[in-house]
Amino acid sequence: MLTRRTFLALPVVLAACKPGASVLEFSGETMGTTYIVRVVDRGNTLGRTALGAAIDRALGDVTAEMSNWGAGSEVSVFNAAMTTEPVAVSPGLVEVVSAAEEVRRASEGRFDIALGPLIELWGFGAGGQARQVPGEASIVAVLERMGQGAPVLAGNGALRKARPETEIFLSAIGKGHGVDRVARALAGLGATDFMVEIGGDLVTSGRNEDDRPWRIGIETPDPLAPNLQQVVGLSGRGLATSGDYRNYFEVDGTRYSHILDARTGRPVAHRTASATVLAENAMLADAWATAMLVLGRHRGLEIAEARGLPVLFIDRAETGFTATPSTGFAELQA
Repeated sequence: MLTRRTFLALPVVLAACKPGASVLEFSGETMGTTYIVRVVDRGNTLGRTALGAAIDRALGDVTAEMSNWGAGSEVSVFNAAMTTEPVAVSPGLVEVVSAAEEVRRASEGRFDIALGPLIELWGFGAGGQARQVPGEASIVAVLERMGQGAPVLAGNGALRKARPETEIFLSAIGKGHGVDRVARALAGLGATDFMVEIGGDLVTSGRNEDDRPWRIGIETPDPLAPNLQQVVGLSGRGLATSGDYRNYFEVDGTRYSHILDARTGRPVAHRTASATVLAENAMLADAWATAMLVLGRHRGLEIAEARGLPVLFIDRAETGFTATPSTGFAELQA
């Protein structure tokens, strides 16, 4: 299970498709959430059985590598290894940790996969602890235990911890990587037009069944009155949305979200309710969506503009919500 957050992005299903095209759809449960795969078969040359087997295999491999809920997964074995010596891991895990470190540096440390102990402390992790507000001394102790940032890559297909007790938690990037792994499997079988979505993280390739860019809806971050905030056209990109309002608890009227700031050790408390990011793949969109939500609209928008990153921030207002796109996001929708 890699689930961690809201389900805000979803494909807008069209009513018809071009003559000669058929749609192969696959769905199910994975990583503690659901998935949908839509493949457009324009020449009726793709085998449904082979595609389904490839999807299952890709999802199974990612879960075996990156699930914090399975004691035998690669990431759990790595976390349990109390050493700073290199630990051999799969290429997929190297890829994810490497990308996470890049986003950590670029986001001023606000995205950090080494938050495992902090996530557990607040009760949002795999250990099933009670959700409660920890004392300041406990937060400080956990921050010191976490060390400085994510594990560094040691090369030759291995990871090395900065401190023996460091633990990594991949729910903010692993699901997006799972989307990309499924996409690679589909492309390997000759599919060129498809959409892969896992729990709101998605990637698209080519065009949809109506021979247009895939249409993706972004929800307003209000669980009591769900509605589409915006529909975007997407082709050859990944998209992910991170929100602070579905996974939280309340104490004495104060809401504590599962979105934690690595610098303070506490849940974010600004007005930004969700951040949607478009990137070259779902893995980076997944990581940057969390980073942008932690940063909040003000600093997040500055970083997005500097990097040319397409981001849509949705903030709570006195009544309702306000949406603020980065220049890159606005240009894509022009």
